[in-house]
Amino acid sequence: MKDSYDLGYRLHFAYGSNLNVEQVQARCHQASVVTVARLADYKLAFYGHSKQWDGGEATLMPRPGEDLWGVVYQLSFGDAETLDSWQDVRLDGTGPYFLYPTVVADERGNPYPVLLYKKNDVSDLQMPSREHLDQIITGAQRQGLPPDYLEKLRRLDARPAGFAVPKKSRFDRSILTDRCGGCDEAEAPLSAGAGGKPALTPAQLMAATFYA
Repeated sequence: MKDSYDLGYRLHFAYGSNLNVEQVQARCHQASVVTVARLADYKLAFYGHSKQWDGGEATLMPRPGEDLWGVVYQLSFGDAETLDSWQDVRLDGTGPYFLYPTVVADERGNPYPVLLYKKNDVSDLQMPSREHLDQIITGAQRQGLPPDYLEKLRRLDARPAGFAVPKKSRFDRSILTDRCGGCDEAEAPLSAGAGGKPALTPAQLMAATFYA
């Protein structure tokens, strides 16, 4: 089976707030939904603290017999790097998430080699904010995830955020979409910056950004 890089694009499996296609398309120029899919023997969980959502950050944990449902997006490599930056995936491994390769299956059992976002640190189990969980549920409904899975999401414990969410980052990641969208080469330099100096590559920008 070919992996995503052999295909010439990246297949990304979204199971959290990126289930909202509007959110992904606002960050990526050419993102498209391929299929609804599931990852067998995993469940949705929340660990650590999201400064953006004021609650636990979504990740996945092994759970034999359960299914984690989500959607597969097709992304250009440039859009994939932009989405990675929004998620704060860092090249040196110090970010809250890393890229995890696996295989998911659609409702007919067809396999898809994908990358997904997985948390590095799962030592601090936390409830998500109510607003964050509602965002995930809304995306899951719009994507047509199975009714029994939607009911499972609704039964998860959550608490209200202590401030207006989602909180914006001090770094405006929207400029990455404007500058990187549609790039096919991960290390291709962007247009020259101020004073004629070469701008950062998408990978360098990804390594340098951080959430508020």
